[in-house]
Amino acid sequence: MIVVDPASPVPPFEQLRAQLVDAVASGEVSAGSRLPTVRRLAEDLGLAPGTVARAYRELEASGIIETRGRNGTFVSTHGDAARQQAQRAALVFAEQIRTLRLDADEALALVAAALRNDPAPTA
Repeated sequence: MIVVDPASPVPPFEQLRAQLVDAVASGEVSAGSRLPTVRRLAEDLGLAPGTVARAYRELEASGIIETRGRNGTFVSTHGDAARQQAQRAALVFAEQIRTLRLDADEALALVAAALRNDPAPTA
């Protein structure tokens, strides 16, 4: 169930986008599921249609959903796009770590620090 908090500092389109990503990743919304139309979801959530359309555009650009013309908008059946992007990023990072001849533990400490937004990890 999607809930948009109008008092949140996070823009409504981003709240919607993030919640849909989470719903797909958790399996709450399965691959191939049809999503509500932009107008219907906007009406249900009390949002402007442009807000929902922006969230849908960003999700489509990320490969999480796909629009099939007049047939509607569906959760992509091409696997978890976010996980695929993360895996590609991890492969690039691992190759860079090998090139720099850094130790795996140090590399993992760097990643953990980056995820915490801590610019100076202690290894």
